[in-house]
Amino acid sequence: MSKANKKYDTYRLTALGILTAIIIVLQIFSTFVKFGPFSITLALIPIVIGAAMFGAAAGAYLGAVFSVIVIIMCITGADPGGFMVWSANPLMCIVLCMVKGTLAGFEAGVHYIALEKTNRMLATVVAALIAPIVNTGIFILGMIIFFKDTLIAWAGGSDVLYYIIFVMTGVNFLVEVGTNMVLCPVVVKIMDAVNKNK
Repeated sequence: MSKANKKYDTYRLTALGILTAIIIVLQIFSTFVKFGPFSITLALIPIVIGAAMFGAAAGAYLGAVFSVIVIIMCITGADPGGFMVWSANPLMCIVLCMVKGTLAGFEAGVHYIALEKTNRMLATVVAALIAPIVNTGIFILGMIIFFKDTLIAWAGGSDVLYYIIFVMTGVNFLVEVGTNMVLCPVVVKIMDAVNKNK
């Protein structure tokens, strides 16, 4: 292995370690930040950044880290909605959490790589948009398929589709998308500037 490869591997390992720590802190913190009944997901930002820096596999790894923290929050009751899902079906709760987070990171990386050579800023914005769409989309799909009774209970007699779109995901999803699309390109620009000065 060449010296340059060793240096890059060290840089990659260090950066992924830092991003892992940031994801853990952000996900624990975001449990207490709510718009409506559910917490927003701030941890998608470092997931997208890692996917942009190191590719789809790194995005999937960071998404999996996020998923594990979400599962811990569900089990401990730190996320009350998650605890209800855990109580209803622990195995499917784990599967749903792992799939949605891991795929969100992976897809962010895939879309970033596909567009990077055309326009790096566009690639970053698309990756920042894809991550919350995949994360929320799989969550909703999983809830409809595996946790319909829980959804009906949460809806409290109102129309389930209305509840999903306007209560469960509405404001939270828009905040997640907006935050991702504003912050991810800014961070990538900063990383570009730092790399140029090296």
